[in-house]
Amino acid sequence: MPSADSAIPFIDFSDFGDGTGPQAKRIADQLYTACRDVGFLYIVGHSIAQEQIDEVFGMSKKFFDLPYETKMTAPHPKEAWHHRGYSGIGVEQVSQMVFDDDKIEEMRGKGADFKESYDMGSETSKKCPNVWLEDKYLPGLRETCLNFQDECKKLENTVLKALALGMPGVPENFFEEYHSGYDNQLRFLHYPSAPRKVFDSGEKGRIAAHTDFGTCTFLFQDDCGGLEVESPHNPGTFLPAPPVKGAIVFNIGDFLMRWSNDDLKSTLHRVRAPPARPDDGEMTRERYSIPYFCSADPERVIDALPGTYSETRPKKYAPITSREYITMRMNATYAKY
Repeated sequence: MPSADSAIPFIDFSDFGDGTGPQAKRIADQLYTACRDVGFLYIVGHSIAQEQIDEVFGMSKKFFDLPYETKMTAPHPKEAWHHRGYSGIGVEQVSQMVFDDDKIEEMRGKGADFKESYDMGSETSKKCPNVWLEDKYLPGLRETCLNFQDECKKLENTVLKALALGMPGVPENFFEEYHSGYDNQLRFLHYPSAPRKVFDSGEKGRIAAHTDFGTCTFLFQDDCGGLEVESPHNPGTFLPAPPVKGAIVFNIGDFLMRWSNDDLKSTLHRVRAPPARPDDGEMTRERYSIPYFCSADPERVIDALPGTYSETRPKKYAPITSREYITMRMNATYAKY
């Protein structure tokens, strides 16, 4: 486990309860401070059982072990905003606020993200329906994923309630009213093994430095490593965020940055080839991770909250709907079909 003086703090939610007691307020204040000063933290003492986390990682591995042709029976739709289904290696190129098509293609040519993914979300979303693999290929996939999403949503409700409790001037139910869960996304990620030299040379990449698009992210990691977070004290310097058994990595996204008028920190982070182990040889280890992305409901407007701006501190961002912002970022991420 990282040392107590790690740049990424640990926050224990064991005593949060229903959010009404003095311990809850203490936890809420810790959460707000971490989101303001770092933008990343480890959550421990949470409600999701390790057995369920292990089960969903097992399902992810089974999915990616399937033949490519089978995975492509549940393909990501051609529209970038319809973020569901399977995307093969090289389809996605994460960038940070790069929207010029030529520049994006140049980045893709230099070292497209060497990963594959499978995305899913709420079954109640009519605008963005799921693209499920047929049960005959992988029995139990849908049930396992939907059950896990339900548990993630419960944790999301708790953490966003804590954040509202810790943020100055924010009503306790503010985030609840914006987040039905219809537009959330659960993602299976697989980073295949490859010769270490292709990452050292820049021929291939994992995920370039970026901020997350929505409100916040819960990240479940395997034991491989590779996630790095920009130092809150030294911009441009990235620090490892190693996997910790039983802990969930939590980070805020661009919506909270915009709501708070930059008081909260949507921190740059990236994934690189994992640290070498003595028995790795010339090949990197494969890596699995499962992020759960939380977003405001599509038609809700994200705008700076009262009290975060004034004549001497104007709004830094124009109002925008959740759908418009996510679509803008997704269009810059996915290859044109």
